[in-house]
Amino acid sequence: MKLQSVFYFILIALLSCQNKNSNATISQDKSLISYVNPFIGTGGHGHTYPGATLPFGMMQLSPDTRLDGWDGCSGYHYSDDEIYGFSHTHLSGTGVSDYGDVLLMPTNEMIFNNGADGNKGYKSKFSHENEIAEPGFYKVLLEDTNINVELTISRRSGVHKYQFPDSSNNYIILDLEHRDELLAHNITQVTPKVIQGFRHSKAWASNQKLFYYIELSHEFELVYEDNQKQSKAALKINNPKNETVFVKIGISAVDSKGAKQNLEAEIGNKNFEQVKKEAQDIWEQQLQKIEVIDNNEDYKTNFYTSMYHVALAPNLYQDVDGRYRGMDLNIHKTNDFEYYTVFSLWDTYRATHPLYTIIEQEKTNHFINTFLAKYDEGGIMPIWDLSANYTGCMIGYHAVPVIADAYLKGIRNYDVEKAFTAMKHSANQDKLGLQYYKEFGFIPVENESESVSKTLEYAYDNWSIAKMAESMGKDKDYQTFLERAQYYKNVYDPESQFMRGRFRNSWFSPFDPYEVNFNYTEANAWQYSFYVPQDITGFIKLIGGKNQLESNLDKLFSANQNTSGSHQADITGLIGQYAHGNEPSHHMAYLYNFVNKPSKTQEKVNQILTELYTNSPDGISGNEDCGQMSAWYIFSSMGFYPVTPGANEYIIGTPIFEKSTIHLENGKSFTVEAKNKSEENIYIQSATLNGEDYLYSYLNHQDIMNGGKLVFTMTNTPSDWATNDKHIPSTAINDHLIVTAPFIEKGAIAFKESTSITLANVDKEASIFYRVGYKGGYKKYKNSILIDKGISLYVYAEKNGVKSATVRTGFYKIDPNIKIDLKSEYANQYNAGGDNALIDGVLGAEDFRTGTWQGYFDTDLVAVVDLGKVKNNDGRIKVQFLEDQKSWIFLPTKITCFVSEDGINYASLGEFDIDVEEQKDRSIKGYTFYYPKNSKVRYVKLVANKLGALPKWHLGAKHNGKSWLFVDEIQFK
Repeated sequence: MKLQSVFYFILIALLSCQNKNSNATISQDKSLISYVNPFIGTGGHGHTYPGATLPFGMMQLSPDTRLDGWDGCSGYHYSDDEIYGFSHTHLSGTGVSDYGDVLLMPTNEMIFNNGADGNKGYKSKFSHENEIAEPGFYKVLLEDTNINVELTISRRSGVHKYQFPDSSNNYIILDLEHRDELLAHNITQVTPKVIQGFRHSKAWASNQKLFYYIELSHEFELVYEDNQKQSKAALKINNPKNETVFVKIGISAVDSKGAKQNLEAEIGNKNFEQVKKEAQDIWEQQLQKIEVIDNNEDYKTNFYTSMYHVALAPNLYQDVDGRYRGMDLNIHKTNDFEYYTVFSLWDTYRATHPLYTIIEQEKTNHFINTFLAKYDEGGIMPIWDLSANYTGCMIGYHAVPVIADAYLKGIRNYDVEKAFTAMKHSANQDKLGLQYYKEFGFIPVENESESVSKTLEYAYDNWSIAKMAESMGKDKDYQTFLERAQYYKNVYDPESQFMRGRFRNSWFSPFDPYEVNFNYTEANAWQYSFYVPQDITGFIKLIGGKNQLESNLDKLFSANQNTSGSHQADITGLIGQYAHGNEPSHHMAYLYNFVNKPSKTQEKVNQILTELYTNSPDGISGNEDCGQMSAWYIFSSMGFYPVTPGANEYIIGTPIFEKSTIHLENGKSFTVEAKNKSEENIYIQSATLNGEDYLYSYLNHQDIMNGGKLVFTMTNTPSDWATNDKHIPSTAINDHLIVTAPFIEKGAIAFKESTSITLANVDKEASIFYRVGYKGGYKKYKNSILIDKGISLYVYAEKNGVKSATVRTGFYKIDPNIKIDLKSEYANQYNAGGDNALIDGVLGAEDFRTGTWQGYFDTDLVAVVDLGKVKNNDGRIKVQFLEDQKSWIFLPTKITCFVSEDGINYASLGEFDIDVEEQKDRSIKGYTFYYPKNSKVRYVKLVANKLGALPKWHLGAKHNGKSWLFVDEIQFK
């Protein structure tokens, strides 16, 4: 949908203005903000909002049309037709809900109910025909009340403009309960026109504190429901002449005084149109940082909307006087840098922050100073922080590569030594699987969830530390972290050529590369097995050469699009098993350049650009993710992409614009021009850089910063440009090479009579050594090892005097007389080791994602255990279940135990009836059945009845969700 608005500038000549950071001028036939469509991403699963905000601003003043659900994360979805009101904070493109603070809703009745329960409320119908969204401005007609609403914005403050149909009933509802769980609140009328207070709430951020200061153009009476002071109030406006009502509001995370100061400093006595013009001028200047020229209006709209989206986060989190609320929830103050929040780093370190190193160098310094302040306040740099809270969301510690990438590009206006210390501190933690990563060189499945993804992401993070250490002359740190950067090799399975989980030092099985399971983060093996950006040369060697990587990439892009295992809503935008809607895939199309096939990169990049980004509400193929989806588009549409942030190189793809020009903060400009560009001419025939032939399929960062001109001559067939070995990109780790740890290739960890163990290693030239039990020395492995009792096996490898980590595996002997017959089918991704998992002696931990629980989806558990012979029993039978309601795992509603002498006639040992009650914490519950004295038993049957449909109070009930049963060991005492 292309936005047209009477507010677009008519006198375009005014736009021949000079960028404040550039000596270049921009001449467009219409304003750049007119190319921004804020509705892109508000449909589908984009999770964006259309309301008013400023670049990296604290306030996001936007309508709320949805109160909950995954597609309500931003508060707005294009498919909705009712508005609950207008709140002042929103998240852009996230996969978890929060914000929606301090909702205001003009209405002509004093109604406190929001209408979500189906009753009449203060919400109102609206239509997109009566809705306008532009950078810094939003307008809509509330159809139920015939009230016109307009919104505009400054950095920490905003203005509402309401036109009521008549003067008889003018109300504004203030709702502090809106969306999140309310922890505390305050509403205080200060003067006949002013109200202030606070809202403390709990959602993704568990303790968010927000203060507000509201000033109306008219006097009002503050009215509560039933005259009882509550968290909702009505502002009854005295407006006998039916004048336009203006509401000015400032917000702060510090106090109401800060909110007032923010409002006074930014808006003060300015009228609505002045604030709007300033906001749109700021956006025009922001968009001018990159100029694109092309005849395709939709492509330009996609581009400038992407430029808009990459500036919506991170968000300023500091008052005009320098005060802010830190990660310790205390108040701090600095005027040395701006303090920010909402760092979606697992997403944005890949392309968004590298883009900032080109067009937002000053802000990059602010961001890094913010990281270091958060390190001081909370003890660790942010991973995904939100409003002075660590959310515990996503994996890796990707503030580290953001710093390294900036440092290596010469952006250093912060304490570099402190930054390096904080980076090492992040890597040296003993949580989130890092203790195992450091000890074994990989994360075992049984010890930590998402072990493969974490191992791979940690390896890249460690490489970025090593690169910075090398630049700083810190040789010991360089060696330590460069060795850790190679640990990706330990999760590479040479037989399948996929990155796989190591479960008890064997490969997690049964293996299905299409299966989405707990070994990966929002992905499957296809979507993480190419993630070695720091050592693509080493990865190519590992898998068997360039031809093999090319073949694997071809298979990736042509694979069946269906996935198996867990449903993962983030896996979208599929081309084969390439999932553009989620970040681990974002670099993959560019890997063809590394195997001398840039034309294949050009084909795939062009396909993604033209098919997976559209000028429509559902025009983004997945969550926008705080700018990452848009940053990919910005880079790729210009013709290059940062596959390895920190390498100071961009891999060339294919441009879709006739010309794009980056106006740099150093006053220089860098232009990419595509000659003979057309829809068919997607291949690069030749290139020149500053007039000289350019034969390389990559571009150096310094070439951009020096300014200049890169010209591509385009053609409609693949060419041999940049296919010579000396012209292709390379990332390689050549120093301090590690030896990978051996793995168990064949053999059972839990067995009955005995098991024969075969060992192997990724590096076939390395020697393997082993020891059985705690005593004795190590032997060189030559032949298979026979294990016939419960014992531990220790293994390591050695090559050229370099040893791998030593890995211990415990073996479990199952009573050979006992057999189990499962009458129910367990889920493959939660098999816990297979059919004998419930009698193998291995107990599960509280985290179900460590592979030690057997999971049954919407299925009753029926298991029959044959004890081998009739026994006189005086003991007991115990079975354990996991409860983790947040993950849809519930206890059975009923557990019954039956025993039999002949396997035909069963008697009950009793039953447990379990009431379903809401639980916030995960726990393990055991249930014990006792034999009657001197009973004769050979067969034991356990029946656990599923809950089935989730209870109404559970979030998943709205999606018709069904429950899981997770069962552990059946123990006989």
